[in-house]
Amino acid sequence: MSDPELSKIYDEKMKRMAAQAGPAHAPIARLTSTDFDAYLRNGKPLLVDFWAVWCGPCRTMEPIVERLAAKYSGKVVFGKLNVDEEPSISTRYDVQSIPTFMLFRNGRPEGVVIGAVGEVALDRMIQKSVHA
Repeated sequence: MSDPELSKIYDEKMKRMAAQAGPAHAPIARLTSTDFDAYLRNGKPLLVDFWAVWCGPCRTMEPIVERLAAKYSGKVVFGKLNVDEEPSISTRYDVQSIPTFMLFRNGRPEGVVIGAVGEVALDRMIQKSVHA
């Protein structure tokens, strides 16, 4: 993040949420330009949540993404990419609105959902990739 204090707050919040969720919680990776391509090549579908700290709809979607990460644990890798910190990746995939949820399979985008659409729409996109 461009603001170190916000980054620290975010990291602490993610740790607290992981501790509260218990063992059923699937971790959500914090993606950066350093590791993004490695996640694309890991062999599993990758759902990327393009977001920003200041984005209210992005915050609204957080619990939904967490539930879906737990539901698809072991089948789909979930990651969050802060568009303010990683503009090169969001530009690479033409992300112009946030939140944007992009599902990658075999290193290529396979599905996109834009906006705070709710759990059903996001789950539907994931199911298409998991059952493909």
